Amino acid sequence: MNILKINLSLLAFSSFVSGCSISPESMETDPVLVETSQGIVTCQLYTQSRVLWDRAIDRPESMSVQEADEVCRNEGYRRMNG
Repeated sequence: MNILKINLSLLAFSSFVSGCSISPESMETDPVLVETSQGIVTCQLYTQSRVLWDRAIDRPESMSVQEADEVCRNEGYRRMNG
């Protein structure tokens, strides 16, 4: 098999894989409200088995984005673990 055929095969395969990739948007749940001592955080959670993408979509002004995202990931873990 020559190099051109191998390169074309790899290009076709990578195009196929990229067309089948999973996006977070396809796994979104309805927004979840989590009450904290600083106020309510609105979380966008995803599947029950994945918390890496879980994030805050609204938070109290007194809370940083990182803190709010952590609240959401913790809620995702809580739901994942039952």
